[in-house]
Amino acid sequence: MDKSSALEYINQMFPTEASLSGVEPLMQQIQSEIRRVDGSILAAVRRQSNSGTKAKEDLAAATHAVQELMHKIHEIKTKAEQSETMVQEICRDIKKLDFAKRHITTTITALHRLTMLVSAVEQLQVMASKRQYKEAAAQLEAVNQLCSHFEAYRDVPKIAELREKFKNIKKILKSHVFSDFSSLGTGKETEEANLLQQLSDACLVVDALEPSVREELVKNFCNKELTSYRQIFEGAELAKLDKTERRYAWIKRRLRTNEDIWNIFPSAWHIDYLLCIQFCKLTRMQLVDILNSFKEKPDVGTLLLALQRTLEFEEELADKFGGNTTSRERDFGSDEEADETKNKNQIVSDIRKKYEKKLAMHNGGGIEPDKNKDSSVPDAGFNFHGIISSCFEPHLAIYVELEEKTLMEHLEKLVQEETWETEEGSQTNILSSSMQVFLIIRRSLKRCSALTKNQTLFNLFEVFQKILKAYATKLYAKLPKAGIGIVAAATGMDVQIKMSDRDERMICYIVNTAEYCHKTSGELAENVSKVIESQYADKVDMSEVQDEYSAVITKALLTLVQGIETKFDAEMVAMTRVPWASLESVGDQSEYVNGINSILTSSIPTLGSLLSPTYFQFFLDKLAASLGPRFYLNIYKCKHISETGAQQMLLDTQAVKTILLDIPTLGKQSTVAAGYSKFVNREMSKAEALLKVILSPLDSVANTYRALLPEGTPLEFQRILELKGLKKADQQNILDDFNKHSPGINHPSIPPSVVVPSQPDSAVVPQTIIASASASASATAASIGTAVSVAITSREDVLTRAAALGRGAATTGFKRFLALTEAAKDRKDGAFRKLFNP
Repeated sequence: MDKSSALEYINQMFPTEASLSGVEPLMQQIQSEIRRVDGSILAAVRRQSNSGTKAKEDLAAATHAVQELMHKIHEIKTKAEQSETMVQEICRDIKKLDFAKRHITTTITALHRLTMLVSAVEQLQVMASKRQYKEAAAQLEAVNQLCSHFEAYRDVPKIAELREKFKNIKKILKSHVFSDFSSLGTGKETEEANLLQQLSDACLVVDALEPSVREELVKNFCNKELTSYRQIFEGAELAKLDKTERRYAWIKRRLRTNEDIWNIFPSAWHIDYLLCIQFCKLTRMQLVDILNSFKEKPDVGTLLLALQRTLEFEEELADKFGGNTTSRERDFGSDEEADETKNKNQIVSDIRKKYEKKLAMHNGGGIEPDKNKDSSVPDAGFNFHGIISSCFEPHLAIYVELEEKTLMEHLEKLVQEETWETEEGSQTNILSSSMQVFLIIRRSLKRCSALTKNQTLFNLFEVFQKILKAYATKLYAKLPKAGIGIVAAATGMDVQIKMSDRDERMICYIVNTAEYCHKTSGELAENVSKVIESQYADKVDMSEVQDEYSAVITKALLTLVQGIETKFDAEMVAMTRVPWASLESVGDQSEYVNGINSILTSSIPTLGSLLSPTYFQFFLDKLAASLGPRFYLNIYKCKHISETGAQQMLLDTQAVKTILLDIPTLGKQSTVAAGYSKFVNREMSKAEALLKVILSPLDSVANTYRALLPEGTPLEFQRILELKGLKKADQQNILDDFNKHSPGINHPSIPPSVVVPSQPDSAVVPQTIIASASASASATAASIGTAVSVAITSREDVLTRAAALGRGAATTGFKRFLALTEAAKDRKDGAFRKLFNP
């Protein structure tokens, strides 16, 4: 240890003088420890020295042992080589004998097989010449196997000669077989009893020959069978579209009459299947030529009948060759009057009946339905679906046109017969015409999907879109005509809508009907996308149609609100005619308040029972947003309000607020948006604040106005002074003091304006606020004088506010109805576009 550490150690061991007495014993102990350590070191050095010597001796012994092992290994290797040489010398002669035996055995086997081959070829030649097909078939298999053994010796002259002879024999057999099959179908099979058996044996020979021989034979047979078909149906008499059914009757009759004769063919050949394939291809080519040869559009009844029979034939082929599976007919939605278990044959028969009169006019008479036709037409696993019928697809445009015309006629008839009332006991509160529209669309979809699921079905889906848009237009046109508030403010249109109780119910029915059509059109698109071919499924979309019905719902609800507003006109006028300046005492609520309550009491229960909670909430928000600001602005229309009059009007204001808050109860709605009450309180509090300002003393009216109506303008303040009964001369000092305490504010010359509040908790931000405020502002401007101008100064400002309202409402869950208002001004068409035309 270093010096400092030693000092610390000593101080630690001997902290006091008394402890120095232990120095000697400690020194002795340390010396003893040193001697012990020295002894241990010396012993370790000696052991290390002895270990080194021992290690060298062990290493030398190991090296010697390795050398001895290498020597022994070398000796063993030498002895092994000597043994191997000795064994090879012993077995040399044995190997030669073994190789000789193997070669002799191979030679004997080859000669034996060669003898068999020669004999077999000679026998096969005799069999071929005598047309012994059954024996020749077995012999062919044997010769083929023998020839495979001599594949490596094909260059040997004798082998080459036998192979060539065998090849010629197979040609002879093929020639004989084809010659014998040429007599099939000529009537010889009935004259010669053994001909069919001979041909059956010949099929065994064909199977033993190359696969190309069977393909050629089958092809020749099919061509021969279809020769008469070509001759019959390429003639002028039967080469017509209305004779299509006779084509299929011909092949079915051919299959039925020749079934026993064609049993000569092995089942693995699938002769009837291949014949039907060739028949279908030939028939398709001929039908394409017939369809393309029409100078004018073919008769739709004839075309559909031919397509129907073609589909039936394809189903029969699929059932015959593909086995029974589920029917290709699918269910495309509920149909109250249609049997869900109808099969495809019945559906396409309905199509034929539908156009039977037209077809009869074309042919000069009607066509009786095939009552013996099997009504069950199952699906198939093979590729017969569309093998012929697909050629009709480019020519089905006339079918789509006729369907469109028929659907339009049905729509016009349904709308004309619509009573615009619901049936007694109905729980849906929707118009019956809407259900009938979707019923005829479902029927049309079933008819078309039974015929095709390709381009024609997609074209018909586009027709469905047109029909549904047309129905939306009919609903839109049935609404009472009037301008919507924001547009009326910009264009000066009349915004009054006078509605009876029946009109109110009708609007509710239209709202519910449009919602039903909105939902059902989406379900229709889903059903079509499931049925139609996959390449068209992504194009199936009903969003445009649903937007049309959303516009109808929005328009209907706004019209309903506007109609209720119109009923308030007389009460608003009555409010301004009350002699507020001469009232002597405050009593019960005024008559105009009772009138407002009577209007709402008579209308709201009906509306609440007919409208869904979502739409009723929207209606409430719109109504509150209209009546609150309108009541506020109507106060400015009064001539003079005394202190007693202001107190009475304040009482009336509280009554109106109570009436608005009780509307959900009148409508029997169990739930209402939490923001509705806040919104009503906020809107009516403005009127209360205005009346409190009127009640305030003259010396504090300015401060009260600034405190209660901080967004007020000098013009509004001047009008309040007029309501208090001050003359022009008395007003000036108060106005100067008001302006002096409001420096730097450039107030535009506008009438009392209504600030549209935001509604984070409300279902919809009403657009009608601007409508009512603008209409009332116009009336106020007339009463105040030339100093008052219209609140909304430009059409761009109107559209900006409408867009803002639309964006706010799009987040409320009202299915984008009000968001259409924003988008409408940018669209070139649509139900809302006309609202924004200048």
